[in-house]
Amino acid sequence: MYIFLTQLSILDILLATDILPNMIHITIHEGESISLTSCITQFCFFSSIECSECLLLTVMSYDRYVAICNPLHYHSVVNHLFCIISIVSTWTIGHFILLLNAVSICRLHFCKSNIIDHFFCDFAPLVGLSCSNTFIIRMQTLILCFFIVACPFIIIVISYLCIIFTILQIKSAQGRQKAFFTCSSHLTAVSIFYGTLISVYVIPTDGQLVILSKILSLLYTVVTPLLNPAIYTIRNKDFKKAFEKFKMLAV
Repeated sequence: MYIFLTQLSILDILLATDILPNMIHITIHEGESISLTSCITQFCFFSSIECSECLLLTVMSYDRYVAICNPLHYHSVVNHLFCIISIVSTWTIGHFILLLNAVSICRLHFCKSNIIDHFFCDFAPLVGLSCSNTFIIRMQTLILCFFIVACPFIIIVISYLCIIFTILQIKSAQGRQKAFFTCSSHLTAVSIFYGTLISVYVIPTDGQLVILSKILSLLYTVVTPLLNPAIYTIRNKDFKKAFEKFKMLAV
């Protein structure tokens, strides 16, 4: 789990680096210009990081599934080789998404308004400025979202249904509580991440709901990366021990 948490931290840092500096600059100046190349670059890195995080959270849910439902085989299933293959696959697919989006968007011709009513260069505001036929790229994005976002979400839901069923079969209340706390941090992170992600791309963005869409987009681009370190350290015994040692050294 610590290996996966390291990768999650890297993705959160990259996401904040991609979105926050320009967002703060725009907020301070109440609007600012950005070149088309920079806008496309920001979106491509953003989509790549988000896709990688979806896949990583899915791998982490499988890790929790094996730990709860098949604990005796945990070290033989989630071994070092499995971790390496999972991480390499996650980053490879993320980079493939980046390259695919870059090629697809660069083929569009932009001749409409040059104003993006958003905090960053997201898919809908960016593609909405194109005067080319965007049917292909929209269908491509829809298909990618199904395989990269929807399918992992379904896998996570199935994993936690199995986990809940296994926990309910534990006879002692202490055992059930311990098993639940084992996956509570990951479940919280998944709920925040997917909850806001689905809300942004399911709720229509017409009229007054544009402001709501912006606020929700802030949750999974800024708030979630900020909360993840706290979520995964609140109940972590190793972190508590390290913090106690730090306090003793400070005194």
